[in-house]
Amino acid sequence: MEQQYDFGLIGLGVMGRNFILNVADNGFTAYGNDLDEEKVNALKEEGGDLNKVNATTEVATFVKALARPRKIMMLVPAGKIVDTVIEGLLPHIEKGDILIDGGNSFFTDTDRREAHLSEKGIHFFGAGVSGGAKGARKGPSIMPGGSKAGYAAVQPIFEAVAAKYKGEPCVAYLGPKSAGNYVKMVHNGIEYGLMQLTSEIYDVLKKGGDFDNDELHHTFQKWNEGRLASFLVEITSEIFEQEDELGEGRLVDQILDKAKQKGTGKWTSQNAMDLGIPVPSIDIAVSMRELSALKDERVKADDLYDRPEVEMIDQTVLEKMAEEALYFSFIVTYAQGLHQLADASKEYGYNLDIATIAKIWRAGCIIRAGLLADITKAFQTDAALPNLLLSSSFVDKVKGTVASARELAAYGAKNGIPLPGLSNSLTYFDAYTSSRLPLNLIQAQRDYFGSHTYERLDREGIFHTEWES
Repeated sequence: MEQQYDFGLIGLGVMGRNFILNVADNGFTAYGNDLDEEKVNALKEEGGDLNKVNATTEVATFVKALARPRKIMMLVPAGKIVDTVIEGLLPHIEKGDILIDGGNSFFTDTDRREAHLSEKGIHFFGAGVSGGAKGARKGPSIMPGGSKAGYAAVQPIFEAVAAKYKGEPCVAYLGPKSAGNYVKMVHNGIEYGLMQLTSEIYDVLKKGGDFDNDELHHTFQKWNEGRLASFLVEITSEIFEQEDELGEGRLVDQILDKAKQKGTGKWTSQNAMDLGIPVPSIDIAVSMRELSALKDERVKADDLYDRPEVEMIDQTVLEKMAEEALYFSFIVTYAQGLHQLADASKEYGYNLDIATIAKIWRAGCIIRAGLLADITKAFQTDAALPNLLLSSSFVDKVKGTVASARELAAYGAKNGIPLPGLSNSLTYFDAYTSSRLPLNLIQAQRDYFGSHTYERLDREGIFHTEWES
C-alpha cells in the first residue's frame, strides 16, 4: 500500500509552501497540490525527503495520497477561486473529510460554503493565518472557526505549527460558522490602524524633530524594548536601516507613498458600520490608503496651497510625546477592534471569548504586541467587558498618555502635518468618555424636517414637536 500522508495543502505560493514545510518540520507528513508544476517541484526540492513532503499537480493523485479522514487546507486567494478549488475537490473527497480555508475569505462566503459542504457530510472551517511568509514557516497565529469536529481532527497539527507564547500555542477554536474568518478580518482592520498610526509618528518625528533614518531606527528600536514592544514597531526600526541596493541612501526614502490594500481593512470598516460599532481609527486608516492613491492630485494640490512653516521641537521632548501618543492610540485602536468582535459575536452567534482571541494574538501574528498580555488579563478579569477603555487596568495607562496625544494632535494641526489616525483616536476617546454629546441637536433637526421623533431626558416615551419657522 502506498504511503498515506497526514496533511494536504492546496496552493503552493510562498505562504502555502512555508506552511506545509512547517507541518513537516513538526513531525507530520504533508502532501501539496498546485496547478503550477514549478511550485510543485520547488516544494519537493526544498522538502528534501519525499516521504515527509511530496506534491503533485493532479487533484486525484493528491487526494488519494492522504490518510482518512483527509485533512485538506487551501491557501489560495479569497473569492471565486476558493469555490473553484472546492468544486474540483468534491468528486474526490468523501463524507467525514475535513476542508480548511486558510485564506482571507469574506465571512459570509465562509458561512455559505460551510452550509453547502455540511449537506454533503464534509467538515469545513475557515482558519485565518497571520504572520506573513516568515510566520507561516516558523509559527503563525491561527484563528479557526467552523466545524468543531473538523478542527478537533486537525488540532494536533495546528497546535504544533502555531507560534508559541511562553509555551502556549497561538491557536484556539474560536466559534461556529465563520468565526475564524471574522476574527482574522478584524485582526487585519486593527493592523491597518496600527500601521497608519506608526506612519504618522514617523512623519511627525521627521518633520517636527528633523530625525534622520539612524535616529528613527534607534528611537523605534528603543520603543520596541519598552511598552510599545510589537512586531510592527520592531520591523519599523529595521526598515530605517535598509540601504537602497538600486541607488544611494536608505530604501525607505525611495519608496512611492501610495499604499495598496487587499480589502480586509475595508471589510472591517464596512461591517462595523452595519453593526453600528464606531471604529474611526480603522476607518481613517482605510481612507488614508485610498487618499494616498491620489498621488498626482496631491502633487497638484500641494502647489496650490500654502502650508505652515513647521515649528521644530527638541528631539528629546518630541520623542517622549510621540511615544506616549502612539501608546495611547494603539490602546484605542485595539479597543475599537475588540468592541466590534464583542458585538459581532452576539449578532452572528459566534460566542467569542475575547480573552482567548487576545491570547492567540500574543505571538506569531502581525499585530502581536506586549499590550496583548495586558488585554488578555483585562478580559479574563471581566469576560463581559464591553470596551477596553472601561477596564480598570487600562484607566491609568490611558490617563498617563492622553495629554501627549492631545498636544501632538494640536501640533500636527497647527503645523500642517496630517495626523488623522491619532486625531481620530483622540476624538473617539473624547466622545466615548463624554456623558453628554450634542446629538440632542441632531435629533431636534431630524424631527424638525422629517418628523422622526425624539426621546427626552426627563420622562419616558417618544415625542414629536410641530416646530415653528
